[in-house]
Amino acid sequence: MRLFLSLLSASVLFLAIACEQSVSVKPQPNIILIMADDLGWFDTGFNGNRIVKTPHLDRLAKEGIILNRFYAASAVCSPTRASVLTGRNPLRMNIPNANSGHMLEEEITIPELLKQKNYRTGHFGKWHLGTFTKEIMDANRGGRIKHNKHLSVPTQHGYDEYFCTESKVPTYDPMIFPSNFEKGESKRFGWEVINKEESSIDYGTAYWGNGPVKITKNLEGSNARVIMDRVIPFIDVAKKESQPFFTTIWFHTPHLPVVADSKYRSMYAELSEREQLYYGCITAMDDQIGRLWDKLEELGEANNTMLWFCSDNGPERDTPGSAGVFRERKRSLYEGGVRVPAFVVWKNKIDGGQKMNLPCVTSDYLPTIASVINASIDENRPIDGIDILPLLTQKDSIRDKPIGFIYPKYEKIAWITDRYKLISTDSLKTLELYDLLNDKEENNNIANSHKKLKEELSNDLDDWLISVKKSSNGEDFD
Repeated sequence: MRLFLSLLSASVLFLAIACEQSVSVKPQPNIILIMADDLGWFDTGFNGNRIVKTPHLDRLAKEGIILNRFYAASAVCSPTRASVLTGRNPLRMNIPNANSGHMLEEEITIPELLKQKNYRTGHFGKWHLGTFTKEIMDANRGGRIKHNKHLSVPTQHGYDEYFCTESKVPTYDPMIFPSNFEKGESKRFGWEVINKEESSIDYGTAYWGNGPVKITKNLEGSNARVIMDRVIPFIDVAKKESQPFFTTIWFHTPHLPVVADSKYRSMYAELSEREQLYYGCITAMDDQIGRLWDKLEELGEANNTMLWFCSDNGPERDTPGSAGVFRERKRSLYEGGVRVPAFVVWKNKIDGGQKMNLPCVTSDYLPTIASVINASIDENRPIDGIDILPLLTQKDSIRDKPIGFIYPKYEKIAWITDRYKLISTDSLKTLELYDLLNDKEENNNIANSHKKLKEELSNDLDDWLISVKKSSNGEDFD
């Protein structure tokens, strides 16, 4: 009898512990990476712009952490996107510029890691990491003989499904542009919405889905809405299947050509037509991000979703876009070309209402997400990013690992520490040094007065460049 009671007590204790453990196990978070295209650091309300209307982004940023020193890994789009998925500098993958190279199957990507944890994975919007077809002309590269070797679609890299273009499209009616432009009139910046009575021409690109197959339905109106119309059903399916989900939503906004309808242009009626088109398409994107968050709240998934927002580089030249006080724009490694608007919100884990000056970069996404889901990373493969989540949950954090930049090829190079920035614009023939904590505008080159520091940083940069060149030669792969 005494033995029976002992066994019964042990069983009750075991069940109690098991129940406690099962209750304490939290579901894996949903993960969303949103990226705008050519959005300047000062092109959002949460960074202080009082002209552009981005209420949904501002609300989410306020509920999370605004990252004042968040960097795109390159000064243009394709390289930055490669860094997002791999945690590596894009030159390691031989993607030095826009419309160059492609995502290699040997690379390990975020969606591949998440597939191991039963995540549903989807990519929506711009791809720009490879072509979709060898059969027809498509955008900048598809179908052309010299680009056939760059066929590389999202499902080759861990995505279950995708809906995306190879490169840019207009931000409204993305498949067409006006046929009635007067001779000499620029088609580059943008135009007012094309009326049904007006003639139009095919823009020369396509939206592609799994297959790849060309998508032909629901491609009219705001391009941001066209994209979000595919994201929402993807989330619904994941919820129905009780799967955590991961999605990259890479909007084309506000990459040229910018197009906005009367609803959004009228919000900026007192401004010039160029400003109406530019700001209007940003607000149209903002509305769709608000729609996404409303969906998450409706499904009860908002608190358990880790959402990141950033841009792929600084603002395009000769547009109303702004990098604020920062020097230069897109295609530059000065701050205005690579410091971008960014925030992260994850209500179950991160306290909101914060602003941080911690240097972060798009290459940090992979190691951070890998840590969150407890996924292992190949230690033999150089990763340029770091897990920044521990740094985001403590005040006065300092980044120990510098951030390296190369664009294009090895002409423009930069090396950023927690405080200093070493930069060259002439293939390392000359080096400039800036104290970013006290000179964020990069007006005062202190290279001559801090020669020892310049030498130390230059040596570190040289070691990193050697590592990058080894990777680009394929030495990371068996």
